[in-house]
Amino acid sequence: MSRSRATKWGVLVVAAAAVALVVVALARGGSDSAASARKSDPEWCTPGTGRTALCPHSKVFDAKEYATHGNAFACVNFASQADAQAVLRADPSDPNHLDDGGGVACRGLPEPRDVQPVAGSAQRFTCGPGDPRSALCPQPKRPFDARYFLRYGNDAYDCPDFAAQADAQAVLRFQPTDPNHLDDDRNGIACPDLPGPKDVKPVPRGTP
Repeated sequence: MSRSRATKWGVLVVAAAAVALVVVALARGGSDSAASARKSDPEWCTPGTGRTALCPHSKVFDAKEYATHGNAFACVNFASQADAQAVLRADPSDPNHLDDGGGVACRGLPEPRDVQPVAGSAQRFTCGPGDPRSALCPQPKRPFDARYFLRYGNDAYDCPDFAAQADAQAVLRFQPTDPNHLDDDRNGIACPDLPGPKDVKPVPRGTP
């Protein structure tokens, strides 16, 4: 191959590489822009607007603001379960009635989550006649319905919410996909450290 032809091929290769880099950069920029658009709040959420269900991406959130107006807010007002829990933590008397029981607020809201119970709120919980058996209402004669612990369809309950290992196992047996992550090691046995009665017959988990 002559030197001039080799030079032309070299220029073409360099040009093609440059074009490819530009295309990749544009594609990446486009995807980043799309991601930014997905995470941006509506135009009415001006800078400094508090984070709510309507403005879920704002960084501004003041839990005390939600705890000083009496029963003025509901779970649907919050962007995440963690925000509702922060409000319950700011005022455990729970004027907004956010506590689903056991000191955990608005279990059905999306992530991020904070399911560490608020002790002051949990202490005021009283079991009603229709409340199912749980760690808060552990009486053996109380009825147990596994569906109660699956009603939100996500990681809303933890092992400490159950009165016994057999109850947690019943929930895993009812829904082996385990949305509550009661069997993280996937051996088919839920919450093995809970007290009895126990049910340690493994639940087939299948592939993740």
